[in-house]
Amino acid sequence: MSEDHTLHAFRAVPRTGVIYVTSEAAKSGFTMADPDWCNLGQGQPETGELAGAPPRVKTVPIHVDDQEYAPVAGLWELREAIATLYNRLYRRGLPSQYSAENVAVSGGGRTSLTRAAASLGHINLGHFLPDYTAYEELLDIFKAFTAIPILLEPERGYSFTPDDLRKEILGRGLSALLLSNPCNPTGKLVEGDELARWVATARELDCALILDEFYSHYIYRPRRGALPDGTSKALPWGGLHLTESAARYVENVDRDPVLILDGLTKNWRYPGWRVTWSVGPKQVIDAVASAGSFLDGGGSKPLQRAAIPLLEEGHVTAETLAVHAAFREKRDFLHSRLERIGVRFDRTPDGTFYCWGSVAGLPASMSDGMSFFRAALEHKVITVPGEFFDVNPGKRRSGRASRFRDYVRFSFGPSQATLEKAVARFEEMVKG
Repeated sequence: MSEDHTLHAFRAVPRTGVIYVTSEAAKSGFTMADPDWCNLGQGQPETGELAGAPPRVKTVPIHVDDQEYAPVAGLWELREAIATLYNRLYRRGLPSQYSAENVAVSGGGRTSLTRAAASLGHINLGHFLPDYTAYEELLDIFKAFTAIPILLEPERGYSFTPDDLRKEILGRGLSALLLSNPCNPTGKLVEGDELARWVATARELDCALILDEFYSHYIYRPRRGALPDGTSKALPWGGLHLTESAARYVENVDRDPVLILDGLTKNWRYPGWRVTWSVGPKQVIDAVASAGSFLDGGGSKPLQRAAIPLLEEGHVTAETLAVHAAFREKRDFLHSRLERIGVRFDRTPDGTFYCWGSVAGLPASMSDGMSFFRAALEHKVITVPGEFFDVNPGKRRSGRASRFRDYVRFSFGPSQATLEKAVARFEEMVKG
């Protein structure tokens, strides 16, 4: 039997963009331990110490009862801590408050997404192009709902207004919409009054918003309430939107059709912990927890317990301010240097830690995302071709080149030193 033989009972499961590019890089000698490689394809932030951030957790105690399974919906104490944090960040003074029953904890971002998808009925579910690569297989594997693509236009900076939302819901009969906010890969952020109108439209038309807010602490646009000199430490959470969430604009936490997904993965810079959560109406949380009972069985009990202190308001404030300072500097550096070599950007990212740009103006040998990726591998730099973000469940839109074939996602998740090394190699690569 040949090594590439596949048993007829099993299908070939495609890799997500990040897994694909790291697998291809491994064929060229890439390993995580090799400091000579620059992984600008990575979907995680740097996880070490940052100036001004709380000390990183280096040990996790394991209690005797931590050897047992955690509840599928998560430890009650952690669910309470998450609800309390959301109320303090986004719902001060509002009559409707989240409780532990509005929260379910799961073992990773994809797990929370899978639970949500498994809880949907026979509906039309809208999703945007471009968006997070892992949505593609997720939207194909569950057959109860029909995935409806919605095009975002580069020439509009990927904007999508509340009026656009209303037209799509009514015109396509959408009962739910899945999106990342800020968007992976474009960095487009829906915030403030615009996000409030999104939530109001969803409430009025009974269309569920499933919001992947894993990058909601990585926001770089000037914020309302910032001090004239650009600093923000003197302002309290209530007057300063260090982060953004649809939770701020929900009227009734148990009636508004808003499900929020987040976790320690990006915003707390602990991707290896696999501690994430869903926040929404109790009825929806019951459904996603029930889905977890047969999909994954629940997350790690010791790590859930260790996560509780990380949700203390002072800790979150310090970590977020440190992230803003460090990642804004990296964004500005990478964006400007890539522009200098000829990468064209439709917008400067408002959030996330990605720059999304077109390489169509570069030399012909590297003027599309895949050829740029291959050329960069020869210089020990990893990127992600844009076509992976052209979410296409079931490959129903086959036979045509992707609208984003000329695009590349560049991550500024790695350290500043890694970015500087990668940019120098890009410059050498383009010069030939």
